[in-house]
Order: sequence, then C-alpha cells, then structure tokens
Amino acid sequence: MKPSVEVLDAYDLPIENLLVEPINTGLINSTWFIKNSHQSFILQKVNDNVFKNPGAIATNIRLIADYLSKHQPRYLFAQPVQTKSGEEMKYIKGSGYYRLIPFIENSHTITTVEKPGQAFEAAKKFGEFTRLLSGFPVGKLQTTLPDFHNLALRYQQFLAALENGNQPRILESKELIKFIKDNRNIVEIYEEILRNPSFKLRVTHHDTKISNVLFDKENKGLCVIDLDTVMPGYSISDVGDMMRTYLSPANEEEKDFSKIEIREAYFKSIWEGYMSEMQNELNREERHHFIYSGKFMIYMQAIRFLTDYLNNDTYYGARYEEQNFVRAGNQIVLLKRLMEKEELLKSLINTNRNYNLVQK
Repeated sequence: MKPSVEVLDAYDLPIENLLVEPINTGLINSTWFIKNSHQSFILQKVNDNVFKNPGAIATNIRLIADYLSKHQPRYLFAQPVQTKSGEEMKYIKGSGYYRLIPFIENSHTITTVEKPGQAFEAAKKFGEFTRLLSGFPVGKLQTTLPDFHNLALRYQQFLAALENGNQPRILESKELIKFIKDNRNIVEIYEEILRNPSFKLRVTHHDTKISNVLFDKENKGLCVIDLDTVMPGYSISDVGDMMRTYLSPANEEEKDFSKIEIREAYFKSIWEGYMSEMQNELNREERHHFIYSGKFMIYMQAIRFLTDYLNNDTYYGARYEEQNFVRAGNQIVLLKRLMEKEELLKSLINTNRNYNLVQK
C-alpha cells in the first residue's frame, strides 16, 4: 500500500516524477523510500497501536535534535522534516501518523551481525549517542512505551498467565516454566538496580538491534536511527539488547537450538565498542553489571514469549501453532549458553588493557 496523496502533499512532495518504494524490513512501522528529482527521504507511518502517544515521540526527537544542534553540532542526526504547516508529524484521519526523514546518502543498514567489527561499530554508535546526551535533562523525555523493560512487571504477567492461561499449553511448557522460576534471582537483581543510586538514568535507545545503525560505504557506523523508543533508562537495556541480538549467529526464530551459541569475539567487540564511548560515563556498579545486562534482556524476552504463548498468542501473534513456545525455548537456550560462559567473558574484559569491570 502506497502513502496517500494527502500525506505527500503535507510535505510538499508532488506525486509527479516521485519514486515511492516500500521498505519491508521493519516489524512495527510502515516505511517507504521516497525520491524526487533532487532529494531522497524515508517516510514512516507510526504504529499507534504500539505507540499510543505518537506526539511523545515527536516531542522527544525535537528536544534531542535541539540539544544536539546546540551542544554537538557535528553529530549526524536525521531530524524529521516539518510539514508545510510546521508540524512534527502529519495526522491523517482514518489513516494515522506520518513523519518524513531525510535519507542519508551513501548509507546503508544491515539486518544480521556477521562480523565482530559490525558489533563494535554498532556498540560504539549506541554508546556515543548516550554519551553525547549525558548533559541532556533526561527528565524532560516522555515515556513512549510505559514499562517496556520493566522486568518485575513482566515476571508478574508471567505468574498471572500461569494462573489464568491455556492449561494444555502450561502443561506442555513445564520445563520452560521451571527454568524461569529457578532463575528469578535475575528479577531480584533488577529490583536492586532500581533501588541503587549508583545506576544513573540516561537517554537510552532501548532497541539496539543492528538494523538501527546506519553504516557508510566502508562499514563504519554513522549514527543511530529509529528513535521511537528513546526514553529515560539504564545502561542494562541498551547493552542487554545488543548482547541478545549480536552474540549468537541464530536469531530468536531459529528452531534448531544446536545453532545457538555465544561468540566470544562478538561479546568482546560489544564491550570495546560501547566502552570506547562510555568509559568515563559508567561507574563501577554499572560496569560490574555489564554481563548481567545480557542475562536481564534475554531472560525478559524469554518470559515475554512464553507469557504470550500461555495467553494464546494475544500480543505477538503467531505464524504457526507453537511459534512463541519455540521463541521462548530459543531464548532460554541462549541464556543458558551465556551463563555457561559468564566466567570466561568476565576474564576477557578484565584483562582488557583499556577498560575493565573494576575501573572507576
């Protein structure tokens, strides 16, 4: 489906001689590549079933853009184009909210991390984004997805599903349920972090998959994109999501669990890339929980998949009968692999000459 003429007209883009191509890699928003005779853009329709208050996204991005323009003017930031009437987004009744973003020429994205260098560049860019915004008054940011990474809430939702969910599916999932219950200490550590003043609320991306980084022709990171989930948060969210999505060659849809592994070189690249920007930002407690970040995020995603399965796939949906059951099992195996290598991973970064877990 192409965007309507009303949307294009709001941005003064005449339909004549306009190239409009859908981009189908995103899971949440609808996206198109648009090119006229002299400029290219990315047009997105914001999914307001997921983001209940699209205006909060627009406000956050404008505040961040203004801050970076004033304090970090050399940083490449793809700020949305205003409509002819000066709006941050265009609302079309019966259709939804749209935004137009300049396309960064000679840039590209990747969907799968295939080299440690890619993990390094992505981690560096996410670290840079947070570091450059270290002086930003984080309290001004609105929460675009309430409780997005609230592990305590996710665990309570899991327990509720055990009480009220699909009984045959609960019986089928007893081994997965036992593993989640046996590792509830991951929730307890999260709750301790919330009470620990050493953990600083920062401008956090919250969705650090590799496709949210733009790369140049030499595969060097340019900037981070897709800022819908930028909110106040903790380092464990960004670091954890990188570990969850970069460490294994098998993604969360893989049914053959023998393909799931923890690649030490990729872990080392995440650590070195992120710390190359955040070494003077993260304190001792935050560094100490670096590996925990991966456990936090993988465990939470396993809970979310399993909870949805027990609730008859009402949140994520399913393309086949046991998709969320498979996803949950996949993430639990990934978590087990990470836990098996935890001491090895600690040794890798504690022997790093530039940064280690106990500095600062």
